[in-house]
Amino acid sequence: MDGLRKRRLMGEINVVPYIDVMLVLLIIFMVTAPLLTQGVQVELPDAAAAPLDEDLQEAEPLVLSVDRDGLYYLNVGDEKEEPRDPAQIVRLASTVLSRRPDAPVLVKADEVVEYGRVIGAMVLLQRAGARKVGFLTDPAEFDPLAEP
Repeated sequence: MDGLRKRRLMGEINVVPYIDVMLVLLIIFMVTAPLLTQGVQVELPDAAAAPLDEDLQEAEPLVLSVDRDGLYYLNVGDEKEEPRDPAQIVRLASTVLSRRPDAPVLVKADEVVEYGRVIGAMVLLQRAGARKVGFLTDPAEFDPLAEP
C-alpha cells in the first residue's frame, strides 16, 4: 500500500521567482530615480512676457551674460567686461546670493549662442544657490509671431 499512497497537493507558493523580480525592479528604480530629478528648474510665464516690476528694476540684478562665442560674463566686481571661467562665476555668484538671497538672477544670451551654453549658464547659477532664474530679451527685436 505504500506505493499507492495518496498524493497531497502542495499548499505553499514558491516565492523565490517573485523575490528575484522585486530585486531587479528595485535596482532599476534605484538607478533611474536620480536621473529623473536632475535638470534646471525654470518658472515659465503664464502669459506673454512683461517688463520687470519696479521693485526688481530698483534692486540690482545678478546678470550672467553669454556672448556670441559662448564666453560667460558676470556683472559683479571690477572686471565686468572680462570673460570668466565657470568656477569663478559660481564663486562670485554664490557670494552675492549669500549676501542678497532675494536678488533677481537673470541670464542674457546672444541669439546665436547654442542652447547648451545657455543651459550651462543656468546650471552655474543653480550651483551658486539661485532659486529662480529669468531671461533678458529685447522686446523690440524678439517677436516670435512676426513673419521672417
